[in-house]
Amino acid sequence: MKKTTLLFAAGSLSLGLLGLSGCGSNSSVATVAEADADETVTLRFAYASNSQPVIDAMNEFGRLVKEKTAGSVQIQYFPDGQLGGERELIELTQSGAVDFTKVSASALESFSKDYSIFSVPYLFNDEEHFFRVMDNAEIMDPIYQSTSDLGFTGLTYYDSGQRSFYMVDGPIHSPDDLKGKKIRVMQSETAIKMVELLGGSAVPMGSDEVYTSLQSNLINGSENNEFVLYTAGHGGVAKYYSYDEHTRVPDILIMNDAIKEQLSAEQEEAISEAARESTIFEIDAFSKAIEEEKANAQKEHGVQFNDVDNAPFREAVAPLHDAFRNDPAYRELYQMIQDQGA
Repeated sequence: MKKTTLLFAAGSLSLGLLGLSGCGSNSSVATVAEADADETVTLRFAYASNSQPVIDAMNEFGRLVKEKTAGSVQIQYFPDGQLGGERELIELTQSGAVDFTKVSASALESFSKDYSIFSVPYLFNDEEHFFRVMDNAEIMDPIYQSTSDLGFTGLTYYDSGQRSFYMVDGPIHSPDDLKGKKIRVMQSETAIKMVELLGGSAVPMGSDEVYTSLQSNLINGSENNEFVLYTAGHGGVAKYYSYDEHTRVPDILIMNDAIKEQLSAEQEEAISEAARESTIFEIDAFSKAIEEEKANAQKEHGVQFNDVDNAPFREAVAPLHDAFRNDPAYRELYQMIQDQGA
């Protein structure tokens, strides 16, 4: 029978994770380099709350890793924010306390400026433009590698759809409807500036705080894809979803570099292949699930959906495009993305 090696960073944080995994404090722990050839390496994957298609894709990643390594590498999951929100999970992956996490690109902005580009409103002309960019290695590989000096890198992306405004007290038809409104945004400087340019007051906060903030009128609305309406229950409070489609912010699967370096070349390649294949799985699952999510939000919460002429929105946020286009740090990347939309 194969033995199992559980990998984690040393220190009090790792001892706490041991408790979550059900191992005793006297368990012996080996590194990959110390493991016998017949041992199974178990790597930790922690994530926050997610829509079902993304959860299914992360599980598919684990299944593929096990299959492609003939069981020599297996994935142990810590789901639904057990180990913290997205920023905490990035830091845990950075330190090696966990080996993988999946977070929004916006959550990575404070770790690498390159991820800020995805928060630029109307960066992509449409969904096809988005996928051309995300599947372009010349564009994405440098972004994935931009955090390598911090101890982790990106493996792949998951589609998170478009993001639009949803409100408690009525639909959004034009930027005028956002004036004076308190709008939750992700902890992204670019997203904050976007809402300000549209006339609203941006309130950055974690996703786990949004429902109670809507319920208590701390905020008047938020912005996200449709999965927050039924799956996360926000449609029970905010019943007006307006398709201004201001951003398409991908989710990013990241991996601790120290662990990656300890794996065999075959195991590392298997993980890379599994990541890419899980993306194909997720895109298909996400597309199929959107319509069901909308139907459930309408049926269970009475959510109303309305289309929006986004031309006035695009005009209002034009200064953000000018800022990225003229900034030497972003100019080349911005132009490469725009060229894919031609």
